[in-house]
Amino acid sequence: MVARKFIYLINPISGTKGKALVLEIIKKKTTDKGIPFEILHSNAEGNYTYLHQKIVSEKITDVIICGGDGTVNQVASALQDSNVNIGIIPMGSGNGLAFAANIPKAPGKALDIIFEGNAVAIDSFYINKNSNKFS
Repeated sequence: MVARKFIYLINPISGTKGKALVLEIIKKKTTDKGIPFEILHSNAEGNYTYLHQKIVSEKITDVIICGGDGTVNQVASALQDSNVNIGIIPMGSGNGLAFAANIPKAPGKALDIIFEGNAVAIDSFYINKNSNKFS
């Protein structure tokens, strides 16, 4: 089994309040699981191309997006050719994808699903020549 290593991407302006509490839950639960991790902020430009090299060089196995549908779309689109699992902690004003995938709104419960590590591929599509792929 490959040792897991996480990057958490947190949208600092997403819809959910109480991010300090969510950060504490993330830190405690991930540390308790013994999984190395780093917390980064998402960016307004939606440019995540820098993550490709980081994923390869640091052997990142999972990128967990803490935000809403917009952030999930930007990150997943940028990482569609990366060999990495993508998890979601719903924290946006729009969380349709997370809720359609039965990901609980409670951060601790969403993390429990991520820690189980049962990743599955989901559909991707093109709209106006823009690729959108989530996995």
